[in-house]
Amino acid sequence: MGIMSEIYFTSNHRDLCVEHGTGAGFQFEFSCGRCSDTWRSPFEAFRAGQVAGWVSKGVNAAWSVIGGTATRGVSDAADGLAGHSYGSQKDAAFSRAIANAEGHFNRCPRCTSYVCDRCWNPGQGLCLHCSPDTAAEAQAAQQRGLNDMASQRAYDAGQRQGEGYDGDRSRQLVCPQCSAETRGGAFCMDCGHRLAQAAQCGSCRQELPAGAAFCPSCGNRN
Repeated sequence: MGIMSEIYFTSNHRDLCVEHGTGAGFQFEFSCGRCSDTWRSPFEAFRAGQVAGWVSKGVNAAWSVIGGTATRGVSDAADGLAGHSYGSQKDAAFSRAIANAEGHFNRCPRCTSYVCDRCWNPGQGLCLHCSPDTAAEAQAAQQRGLNDMASQRAYDAGQRQGEGYDGDRSRQLVCPQCSAETRGGAFCMDCGHRLAQAAQCGSCRQELPAGAAFCPSCGNRN
């Protein structure tokens, strides 16, 4: 399914035309509405613009030597003559470019996007955005299912590990000695400063061994 000759690309073409200078000419770049790959029409020289460019280069070279308004007028006249025919020739070149693009793009009747052959489903007469490839979609769905299940199992494993996590114990996340991040460790990885604060006896303020029910220093029950 090709582009109709009366259809003019409105949102997916770029004007590369040059009106003045020795490189003057007409060229247009068309892009796929799905993958954004581009195709450029063959360059068509704008002879009047090129001649004006050659005249201007010659005039500029002579201007520095002899000067004069008459010489400058020749350059202006050449530019004016080229500009007079530029618009009509550009329109004609654009029409030819669209005709050449017919073999490179397809217009989807559902979303009206122009897409390249790689983004076209010829069996359905639609672009792959509107009619995705079944095998590709099935493979992508299988991968999504695998990832979702792996994520769920990892989440469940994290929950089981979290059952033994002491959420009541405060953790020093920044070392007060050197301000380095500690990630909740017992000692600073940068300076070795002790971060974990041992439990203290409520009576004599001595440190208590982990899990001690009585203070080994004063015998007070904690």
